[in-house]
Amino acid sequence: MTTTSDILERARAFAHDELVGQEEYLDSFDTAPLPLYKTFHEQGLSNWWIAPQHGGRGLTLEDSVDIVSELAYGDAGAAFTLFISILGTNMVQLYGSEELQTRYLAAMARTGGFCATLGSEEAAGSELARITTTIARDGDELVINGAKYFSTNTGFADFLIVVGRAADDPSDFIAALVPAGTPGIHITKRWEMIGLRSSGTYEVSLTDCRVPAANALQGPGLRLLEVALNASRILIATTALGVARRIRDISMDYAEDKTLQDGYLIDHPVFMNRLGKMETQIDVMKNQCRAAAREFDRLMARPDAADALVQSGTLRSALAAKMYCGQAGWEIASAGSEMFGGLGFTTDHIIGKLLRDIRYVSIVEGGDPVLQELMFNRYVLPEPKRG
Repeated sequence: MTTTSDILERARAFAHDELVGQEEYLDSFDTAPLPLYKTFHEQGLSNWWIAPQHGGRGLTLEDSVDIVSELAYGDAGAAFTLFISILGTNMVQLYGSEELQTRYLAAMARTGGFCATLGSEEAAGSELARITTTIARDGDELVINGAKYFSTNTGFADFLIVVGRAADDPSDFIAALVPAGTPGIHITKRWEMIGLRSSGTYEVSLTDCRVPAANALQGPGLRLLEVALNASRILIATTALGVARRIRDISMDYAEDKTLQDGYLIDHPVFMNRLGKMETQIDVMKNQCRAAAREFDRLMARPDAADALVQSGTLRSALAAKMYCGQAGWEIASAGSEMFGGLGFTTDHIIGKLLRDIRYVSIVEGGDPVLQELMFNRYVLPEPKRG
């Protein structure tokens, strides 16, 4: 029987064998490295969080923190691609019909497929309540029209979770499952990002996309998205942990050989202090990600998990993990690049890629200013005044 520790060891080996040393390819903005992800699936690793009743491993989010840290150590873009489907699959598992769960989650577990979640729009930005994509009910079908600005994995996803405004009630929002290949889906562009270049993020238009009405998830669409964002935000925070660990290690390797004054950089007190601070930050990052994941896991383990998570909404611990890890990770990357002197400002050394990759943590799925405001409104204001 395969254990959680076996999966973690396989993920670590995959990162070492398939990602470390492949930086030029992974940073090239080539087509998404799907053969690499096929190898990941062939090793029994893909979609490790999908529930056993759908053919998955059913690993917890806390387990996922350790796995994603190992993957991100190798390449943050690959890690992001391999875990971000958790956003959509959790929505289906918690709020989709039995038929949707059986049909789509079981297929992902079997084939190593992907899903994409389409929420953000150009004008709305992080203010999802302002989205203009509409989902209209037409007999036993839903008709979807709109445009989505940033959506990762859409170009090769098996299905999409689209969040839109109910056409018959502008105050209501619907989350609907849209199979890949549905007429009316058009990939407008693939964004060229400055980091995470092995991942694929797309702009998408939807024109008269028709799906069965039964493809709607049960509950208020924006709240369901808010619930699922907890897990993905925690794992986004975890990528900063993996990248920070890599920066620490390459800094140590460099310092052992870099001469300075009458000795080596590793013996210099300034270097010692910086690496000591890095290690402290890495420890706090790891502990915060695991603590946030444990809270999410406790809610997911409840018999009334779907209702309990809707009641909880955005978790304070998930916000704290994402903001702290993004900020601490950026500080570690900046300090690391400075240690390399001029090399740290070239494209010849991996430190530049790691700095670019880690920056996304404080930007995607709510930038720090957005999350700070959310933290204030949900957890700092007196309860009667909270949004």
